[in-house]
Amino acid sequence: MTAEWTPELRLHAQADRCRLHLVGVTYGNGATMQEASNDLLARLFDLGMATYAGRFRATSEFGAPDRRVLEFLWEIGELAARGGDIRGRLFDVPAPRRPSD
Repeated sequence: MTAEWTPELRLHAQADRCRLHLVGVTYGNGATMQEASNDLLARLFDLGMATYAGRFRATSEFGAPDRRVLEFLWEIGELAARGGDIRGRLFDVPAPRRPSD
């Protein structure tokens, strides 16, 4: 079984700002790490859905995109389209439990 590939995640924090950078893909900014995480996930969701729907177009100015990144974005888009938890996929944590109705 092949392990899932995930781009490297880097945190840059200053006194009042955090940036989470998903290397080669996107980033998120916020006053806290939670806000930066939420911003990153919103951007990743949009990129994943665009890739999954066939709307992602790479420019030739930068050369061919990394195949692993495209496969990762496709997986994120597919997961999101099914209503899955992209937070868990990115951060390798289980989805939060919802109270039963």
